[in-house]
This record gives sequence, C-alpha cells and structure tokens, in this order.
Amino acid sequence: MPVAQLFNPRSIALVGATDKSGWSISTLLNLRTHGFTGEVYLVNPRGGVVHGEPAHRSLSEVPGPVDLAYVMVPTTAVLPVLREGAAAGVTSYVVLTAGFGEAGEEGARMETEIAAFARDNGLTVLGPNGNGFINAAAGITPYGLPIPSPLLRGSVGVVLQSGALASSVLGFAQARNVGVSLLTSMGNESTLTVTDVVDYLVDDPATRAIALFLESVRDPGEFSRVARRALLAGKPIVALKIGRSGLASRTAQAHTGALVGDDNVIDAAFRGLGVIRVRSLEDLIITAGLLAEVGPLPGPRLGVVTPSGGASEIIADRAEDEGLELPPFAPETAARLERILPAFGTVQNPLDVTGYVLVDRTLLARALEAVTADPGIDAVVLLSEPPRLAPAHPAPVLAAYAASAKQIAGSPLPVVVMGNALVDVTEFGRAVQEETGFPHVVGGIEHGMQAIGAAVRWSEARRAALAAPVAERPVSGDGVSGDAVSEAAVSGDAVFEGGVPAEAASASGVWAEHRAAALLSAAGIPVVPSEQAYEEEAAVAAAGRFGYPVVLKASAEGLGHKSDIGGVRLGLTGPEEVRAAFREIVAAVRAAPGAGHAGGAVGVLVQPQRRGGVELLVGVVRDPGWGLTLAVGLGGVWVEVLRDTALRLLPVDAREVRRALGELRGVRLLEGARGAEPADLDAVAAVVARVAAYAQALGPRLEALEINPLLVDGSRVEALDALVTWRE
Repeated sequence: MPVAQLFNPRSIALVGATDKSGWSISTLLNLRTHGFTGEVYLVNPRGGVVHGEPAHRSLSEVPGPVDLAYVMVPTTAVLPVLREGAAAGVTSYVVLTAGFGEAGEEGARMETEIAAFARDNGLTVLGPNGNGFINAAAGITPYGLPIPSPLLRGSVGVVLQSGALASSVLGFAQARNVGVSLLTSMGNESTLTVTDVVDYLVDDPATRAIALFLESVRDPGEFSRVARRALLAGKPIVALKIGRSGLASRTAQAHTGALVGDDNVIDAAFRGLGVIRVRSLEDLIITAGLLAEVGPLPGPRLGVVTPSGGASEIIADRAEDEGLELPPFAPETAARLERILPAFGTVQNPLDVTGYVLVDRTLLARALEAVTADPGIDAVVLLSEPPRLAPAHPAPVLAAYAASAKQIAGSPLPVVVMGNALVDVTEFGRAVQEETGFPHVVGGIEHGMQAIGAAVRWSEARRAALAAPVAERPVSGDGVSGDAVSEAAVSGDAVFEGGVPAEAASASGVWAEHRAAALLSAAGIPVVPSEQAYEEEAAVAAAGRFGYPVVLKASAEGLGHKSDIGGVRLGLTGPEEVRAAFREIVAAVRAAPGAGHAGGAVGVLVQPQRRGGVELLVGVVRDPGWGLTLAVGLGGVWVEVLRDTALRLLPVDAREVRRALGELRGVRLLEGARGAEPADLDAVAAVVARVAAYAQALGPRLEALEINPLLVDGSRVEALDALVTWRE
C-alpha cells in the first residue's frame, strides 16, 4: 500500500539539507532524537559536510536504498528532484517547499506538473507546502518543526489541513496527556489527500480515533466512503471544520436556498456519516482522546460521582445541554449509598460524596462501586484529577491511584474520569498514570461533558450503522446522480417507485405552483385542490365549485414567490371579492419585473381556504458537492425569520424524518401545544420521506423542490403551495 510505505520508511533522504535552514536542522534533530533507527542520508548539491555529517550531491549518489525523500529544495527544483528520485527507485516523498498553488498562477502550474508526474510514475507525494508527518507509534518523525519532548505515543491519529497549527495541536495533546499514533500536515494535497490518510488510519492497528482539522472537504464522495468505513470499523472521526458561507445564489428561488448553507450541509453530512463535529482545537483533541480511551458508550444515562456540590451542579447543566440523562438511582443503589454517605450527604444523581473524602479515604471508591452496579445507568463519570506535585514520599500516592485504576478497570460499566478544569497534566501526574495504569482524565467539565455527549452520539450512530448498514451513496462534485436512487440500499418508503414524467429530463427554469403542484400530485403527494383561471368569471365559477372562503394566487410561468409581488389574496368570501382580487393580482404580476408579465399568459389559481393546523416547510435543494439535501421545519411566511429547520442529506426514510422533526424548536406545536390537536407525526414523516424520494427520482436536472407550506392538521397532511426549480 503506497500510503503505508510513505508513513513507514526504513531509510530517509533529506534533500536540500543545509546548515542555513531551520527546517533542515529540526527535521534531522527530530529523526535523531525520537526513535528513528533507519538510515538518514543528507543531500546537498554542493556535497561537503552538513549538520556535521557528510552530504551527497544528489539522490542518485546515495549509496543505499531510499524509502522516503524529504524535499526542501527551491520551488523550481522540486520537479527535477522527483524525476531523479523516480529514476533511482524512490516512490515516497514529503515536499516541504512552499510557493505552489497557494502562491498564484505560476505556482499552480508547477504544482499541476508535479501532480501529473507523480500520477504517471506511481509516486506518493505528501504536500507540497506541508511540514511532513510524525509517526509516533513507529518512532518515525520526518517533520520540519521542533517536536517537544517527550513525544507521547498513543492511539489518536491527527490529520491537519494546516501546517501552522500542527505544533499547537501536538503541544496541547501533550499537555492533556493524549498520545498520538500519527500526525500529518497535509499541505496542498496535490496527490495525497486527507481521505487517503484517513483510509490508512482506519486500517492502522495503532489508531483508535481520528482527529481532523479541515479547511474544506474536497471530494464529498470519497469523504463519505472513508467516513463510513471508519464508523463500521469502530474508529471515531472527530472533525473541526472551519469556514462558513451561504449556498450559491442560484438556489434563491426557493426559501430552502436561504436556509441551507454550505456549513449547515456539512453539519447534516457529518451527522449522517457519524462524524463528530467540534468547534475548537481543545474539543478536537479532548473528544478524540476520550473516544480513543473508552470506545463506544452503551447509552446516554450517566451516573456521576464527585466530591464537589458545585461541580455536580455544573455537570447537571452541561448534561442537559448535551442531551445526556442523569436518572435517579435505583432504590437498591440509593439504599446502599445511604449507608455509605455521611449523615449530612444527600443521595441523588449527580452524587456529591462531600468533603468527607478527606476524612474517609475510602468514601469515593465505595460510592463509585455502588453507582457502577446501578441497573439504570449506562456509564459513570468520576470526578478526579491526576496529582500535580510530587510529594516527598510518593509511595502512598502511587498505591492509592493503583487501587483506583484497578477498580475502574474492573467496573461493570464504562467509567469516564474527568477533571474540574482544563489544566495541564504535569510531569508527575503523567508518571503516576503511566506507572499505575490510572485511566485517561478528560480535561475539565466544560470540554469533558461535550466530549461525553459526542461519544454517546457517535456510539448511537455506530450501533445504527451496524444494525442497518446503508450502501455507499455515489456522490460526485455535481451531487448525487439521477440513478443513485436505485443504487442506494435504503429502506421502504425512501425509494420512490412510481413513474417520473418524461419532461423532467429536459425541464429548465422555474416551475410555478400550478405545474409544481401537478407534478407532486401525480407522485401521490397530497396537494390542495386548485383550478387555474385566466378570466374573472372563470375564477368566480371555480370559487363557487370549491365553496367559500377561497384563496387566489398569481399563476404565470417562471414566477417564484407570489407574495413578494402582492400575488396572493386570502379569505375571499364572495364573487365580488374574487373579481377584485383577480384584477389586482394580474395587474401586480404584469407590473413586476421578471417572468410572467412580458406578453405571457397571466392568471390565477383558485383554491379552497384552509384554516388551523401547523404550517411546515419541506424543501430539497441540490448542494454542489454533497447532492440533494432535505430541509424540514416550521414554514409559512415566517420561515426565514424563524429559521427553525432540520437538515438531512438524501436518501432518508420516514424514521429519519421523524428524528429530524424531533430536533425542531417548534416540535411542541406539532405535539399539540396549548390543547391543540396533536399532529400525526407518522403521517407527516411518510409524506416528507415520499417528497424526498421523489426529488431523487426526478434526476440530475432538479435544482430545488419546495413545499411551503405543508399544512399539518391532526392526521391531515396537505401541500398548500409548491415550487420546483430546474437546472438550466
């Protein structure tokens, strides 16, 4: 495997080694001081002595085989080095040199040449413009910046689309006693990509969790594939994805386009793939470190044991933020704790064993034993810290921590040890953990509870993936292809089995409500009845057939949001009101800029007035990278003000739609707030899932499909307005 060969060389040549370069000095020092046992060759075109060692004039003069060339030459000399190396049989390269695609047009041209040469000759190139990598598990450290000692070897693989942050991430991991298996600074990813490295880490036995710092997801399809591999393999991915922007303006015809932004799509994609998204470097390392230590957690029900009442209260607040449960202790647990706690203690979850721990040194351990036996608890949080200062006589401290480590290791439930605040683990604290086997301590309540919540959510995602694996969804830079629906192994109503109109294959522009509603109705989606009228009397006749009150809406080809131009009249109660509304709407359309007024037919849709219920938005919009994305939320005229929307990447089934509805702040309206009739959420979910499946079935020309509002009134679910936008 080329990536494995890159990260596990037996010999390394530093090409461009010079006493004048800090990069060169640091790279050689890292290799010499962090355990690399292979040959290191120095290459400098002048030869002579570099860093106190003899240097060779070129790769071709190196006397032994070279598994990895670490390239530090000027920009224009990189390609010649690759040519010479390829001729000498060198297949793996780290290119430290900058000045390529990130530096302008000429740099981009040279980078393209390098990438093409690498592909044509089977070379694996990390970079350019990257610091290299640290294979801590194997003691291989061709990395261009100083590596602080000690280099902590652990099980977190770190992949960074930033060279400047690599040392900060490494320093913080060391401060929190989180060991890394591999740390990689990706550079420009001219040939080797983030997903290539993640693929390697999924198979790497030294790695148990993966931490990503992402500036962009360059290939959503590849990212989805490796993320699913990681999830099924039990390797959690924790990602800090930066950069937020709105979706391209071409989707602005639909409200959905204003609600579904690039960053929101990333959230939805990561959620669907079981990727944990965090918002800080601290959470990136702390969360990955926790998951590497404890693995899957059985559920969200936590028992908490602390020696601090104040900490208990903070934990209770943060548990609610993270969707974690703190259930009451079972009666037998409570009775046992009553016998353990001092008289002034209170048996409740979180459990404050009180400051009496300073008098009775066994109190915390006995309380932990009781709580870990509770049948209604999934995992236990123990508030404890590694010691910071070395005492004159450390033996009692070591004995106490060894006993605690043994108890935690033998616990019937997972025990997460958490500190009060985010402070560095001292050298003595690290030594105690190493000598006694005391487990990893999560850094501080704030970050620790976030990490526990993330671990629970990841565990749930993995259990769902193992129970009902979903076939890899084909995604390209243009989103999901039209035939992807038949290829996706999705359940039940997630696949639309009806016919798709032939005109969908060549449709373009905006289909206003009369055409969009007909399209949806033909697909079996419930739509409010309507009649189109191009004359006043035809509108009056249609109103009479429906019965008053009625609604009149502007109807013209290419017309999007009717209310924006005064094209909607509600609650009309008689023929004269219908006639007046007809004239006003037609005049408004003809006066408005845009489609429908330049000589085209302008009329109205007549519909019966619907009252009551809850109005939802159901929209599907095509993201250029991730494909079709479903938005469901509170709708009507306030949709962009309320912005109460849940997103999912397609495909989805009714069960996933139910979960999305449960995420809405306004879900209580659907559940029957203030005595209103509760909505039939199963019926709502079935309709929304059918809309989503039909959107996929319509093929690659669909840009956006929106129902706003979808009226939900008890068991009645009905689309009152619709809009479809096709790609030009």
